[in-house]
Amino acid sequence: MTDGVQMVSRSPRDAGQRPGQRRVATIGDVAAAAGVSRATVSRVMNGRSTVDAAIAERVRDAAAALSYRPSNAARSLALGRTQTVALVVPDLGNPVFQQILRGVMAGAAEDGYRVLVADTAEDDQQEGAIALEARMRCDALVLVSPRIGDAELAALVADVEPVVLVNRDAGGAAPSLVVDYEDAALQVVEHLVALGHRRLVYLGGPVRSASDEMRRAGLARAREQHTDLEIVDLPAGPDIQAGHAAAPAVLATRATAAVAFNDLVAFGLLAGLNEAGVAVPADISVAGFDDIELSRYATPALTTVAVPQAELGRHAWRELHAVIDDDAHPARSARFTPSLEVRGSTGPVPQGPERVHVTDDGVPADRPEPARTAPAVTTAPVWRLPAADGDAIVLIGGDDVELARHDPGDRMPQVHARRPYLHPVHTLGGVPLTDVSPVDHRHHYGVGIAVPDVNGTSHWGGRTFIEDVGPTLLKNHGRQVSRGARVEADAGTLVEDVLWSDEHGVPQLREDRLLTARLLSATADAPAGWVLDWRSTLHAEHDPLEIRSPATNGRPGAGYGGLFWRLPIAESTTVLSAAGTGETRAHGSTSPWVAFVQRQGGRSTTLLLVQPGQVRPWFLRSAEYPGACPALAWDAPLLVPDGGTVRLDLSAALLDAALTGEQAAALAGRLTGVSAVAGGRR
Repeated sequence: MTDGVQMVSRSPRDAGQRPGQRRVATIGDVAAAAGVSRATVSRVMNGRSTVDAAIAERVRDAAAALSYRPSNAARSLALGRTQTVALVVPDLGNPVFQQILRGVMAGAAEDGYRVLVADTAEDDQQEGAIALEARMRCDALVLVSPRIGDAELAALVADVEPVVLVNRDAGGAAPSLVVDYEDAALQVVEHLVALGHRRLVYLGGPVRSASDEMRRAGLARAREQHTDLEIVDLPAGPDIQAGHAAAPAVLATRATAAVAFNDLVAFGLLAGLNEAGVAVPADISVAGFDDIELSRYATPALTTVAVPQAELGRHAWRELHAVIDDDAHPARSARFTPSLEVRGSTGPVPQGPERVHVTDDGVPADRPEPARTAPAVTTAPVWRLPAADGDAIVLIGGDDVELARHDPGDRMPQVHARRPYLHPVHTLGGVPLTDVSPVDHRHHYGVGIAVPDVNGTSHWGGRTFIEDVGPTLLKNHGRQVSRGARVEADAGTLVEDVLWSDEHGVPQLREDRLLTARLLSATADAPAGWVLDWRSTLHAEHDPLEIRSPATNGRPGAGYGGLFWRLPIAESTTVLSAAGTGETRAHGSTSPWVAFVQRQGGRSTTLLLVQPGQVRPWFLRSAEYPGACPALAWDAPLLVPDGGTVRLDLSAALLDAALTGEQAAALAGRLTGVSAVAGGRR
């Protein structure tokens, strides 16, 4: 016995006969026949003298007529209460059941009771017998998520009362606390549908789990509400091993999102997908249920449905204590509505060719696809503001094609320096040219303004470079918060007001951000595409600003910080610039433009980045990962006086074709109206 908890274990072979195999009279039957309460029957059968003689005789006659024999559990109470209650769970290794136990323990301890725990090891064949044995040692029982059928449960409740059920309804025979997993499943699916997913896979739980049935009911409701929604059902189980084993089958379904029975199954699936080289959520989104403590610390953090686990335990104790004190206490039921916790494991549906699939032998592999040309788009792109709470700002082009999605960044971990960003950003042909929280740099998020050092605060995320020490994780991560967005009359420009604050929440600067989208017509040198013009003005309205980088802090060449574009890793990436071909020529140069030419799945794309105004040195990577930004503080700090401003301009052309250096230079000049061939080294 430890901290008020007693453990009991029993081999299923020794557990005895299952309840419900034959109908026997219960204490409730005797009470009804004699016209008394169950407590009165209990006192008579235990030989107590506090019952009126005539009433006691009536009870004994009723018991004889019904061939009622007191249960062992009742006899165990003949000498009085034990001040102990039992809690029976299917698997004590599940953190949900551990939290329910904590809640029961906390409540019971306040009233002077101890808790005995029995684990049925998900064995529904012996669950009833194990519960009966646990009940023999205590005053009452908390039965959590029982797996036995309804008829067996009804018989068991009659034999072990007083009892409270958690995650199961006894039809009024005993107090029941039920989590509305049907609504929880509907919340998860609605979230995924809003992200564009239409083919999902559900990893089912234990066969006789009532909460699994409720989840399936929610999935059925979602299908009714979304006729284009497909949900593939895969059997799994309740634990990490089940989720890990299911990963190949999940990939074989070609679903864009997976919903796991619980967080443990989701963890196993995440591990299996990671081993297969599948990115979450870039290739597939993953969601779970229960919001166990580890969910927020997964990589990526897990989107899940939060269940008030400890409160379930405390509420169960309150109901049980009331029944113990008053046998006539009416059976009451309570329903708990969970809430969706959206985190990094879910994202927009992948566009364009799938990055992975499963071969006939179950091994994930790249799936080549024939090259495709961009569709003929003649309608100018427009920004669409949310129609309802929770929707995203999206850029729509052509026939309702999503070209870009605006994310406020409020789901990012604080250590990643929360900030608004764009992701995914697609070509007209549907190829994504951004990546979010990739394995190599978790704090990279699509397209956004990320600066490693603003007056000592990191708006970049991750570790901070300290001279003579190296990269060090500090608690200096600031936050950029969008204070409102609107579109201009032609709907092609998004105007956003962003407040930058330090790690303590103290305002540092205000940003005026304008994002303008326009079509790019085809020429003899380049196919049709579209252009994103990003214009930001940073206002030093609170104090002077000193913007630095690892390069200015003692790390040569690491002058990153500014308007940063992170691309996905592709089969091949070639960097072009006015300084020549390759990363080493572009990095640190003052070329007016750089281009990333990528090939993935048989398709070629070009991302051309042009500095239309002041040309800053390029921080650029392609070998380690593909990404670039005009550097605000390349080799010296950028000082902005109080009341001053600094401007960040970048034009990006997205094309479904591979450009040559000459073509990229010509297109860059076309975008800016000036020659874009000049440029050199610093």
